[in-house]
Amino acid sequence: METYHKSKEKIVKKVFEDVFSKYDLMNDIMSLGIHRFWKKNLINWLNPQKNKKLVDVASGTGDVTKLFLERVGYLSDAYCVDENQGMLNLSKKKFNNTHNIKWINANAESLPFDDNFFDYYTISFGIRNVRNINKAIKEAHRVLKPGGRFLCLEFSKVENEILNKFYKMYSKSIPKIGKLIIGKSEPYEYLVKSIEKFYSQEEFYQVIKLHDFANVTYRSLSGGIVCIHSAWKV
Repeated sequence: METYHKSKEKIVKKVFEDVFSKYDLMNDIMSLGIHRFWKKNLINWLNPQKNKKLVDVASGTGDVTKLFLERVGYLSDAYCVDENQGMLNLSKKKFNNTHNIKWINANAESLPFDDNFFDYYTISFGIRNVRNINKAIKEAHRVLKPGGRFLCLEFSKVENEILNKFYKMYSKSIPKIGKLIIGKSEPYEYLVKSIEKFYSQEEFYQVIKLHDFANVTYRSLSGGIVCIHSAWKV
């Protein structure tokens, strides 16, 4: 099992080193821009309040953090955590003259924060890429305060058979698009496979419940192409 996790770590690191400079562009192309709607749904469901602390893990270029801070009028603190320093550097460019945000180069399984530190934990399109999902969820629980909330936005399983056929056909074109945009198809071949292998909505619900979270629930979006899971630390 340890060998598998180390192998996955190397693959994921290489994937995001290859794609980070065109990450936002590829997200828009691959999702036809719908990823922005999904992320807004995440923040709407979170319904964040002012004077709270958010950790946005696998934060990428900071889309979710930006939506969060805009929602609270920049009157909360946010921490962007990502293993890819290039992603963090791109994220910083979105937040000129913003003083209540910090960028941390770290991974989801070993967060450099005290216990019971955050009010909110978000992770968007990142959980399926961590080496050990159980460790990542355990860390999420550890850094949240009692009463804190965990939200995860991730690709899931399409619930409609007809839509699923079209979705699978479209997925096959994504590596070709990647080849055209960044000059490589391999990173997107990995990403498509990682989506196919990830849990269903109900399976991931059960995984979260194993880690002492309460009130675990989920909402499918776009027919199940993605799903938001919500849970609370009590």
